[in-house]
Amino acid sequence: METSLPVRKSVSIFGEMERMREQIMKRAFEIFDGNGHTLGRDLDDWLKAEKELVWQPAIELEEKENKIQLQVAVPGVDAKDIDIEMTPEEVLVKAEIQHKHEENKSNVYACEFATGNLFRAVRLPKKIDPDSAKAEFKDGMLRLTADIARESQPRKIQLEGA
Repeated sequence: METSLPVRKSVSIFGEMERMREQIMKRAFEIFDGNGHTLGRDLDDWLKAEKELVWQPAIELEEKENKIQLQVAVPGVDAKDIDIEMTPEEVLVKAEIQHKHEENKSNVYACEFATGNLFRAVRLPKKIDPDSAKAEFKDGMLRLTADIARESQPRKIQLEGA
């Protein structure tokens, strides 16, 4: 069954991206601190923090019939947990992912399921009309479609009193 999802129109998604960057930076410092302040591992600490905190799902972005179409692979995520924000230039898809084991039911020997944040910001190749955006979710695949914005034509303005 296909589910329609709401798309929020945003003025800017930079605040959300900055918040996520700050969380990663804080965790990277915790890793640095836990490793006895070992210098020269900045990138390793950052990447480890990013991997712990953020899941960036695979995407496919295409232009088709004067529309931008974005597909995001989000298997195992419930549609109600997905939050979508869109500006004319960017799309932000995020969700909080929780994976829990039932207490005392079994011995878990391996688990690679993620817990944390799904966070994917996509810069669009052309401006779109956020009001035309539609989002559908089916079988772990999020499909976003929006009309490409019409380019405004330059116009001559007559100066009054001249």
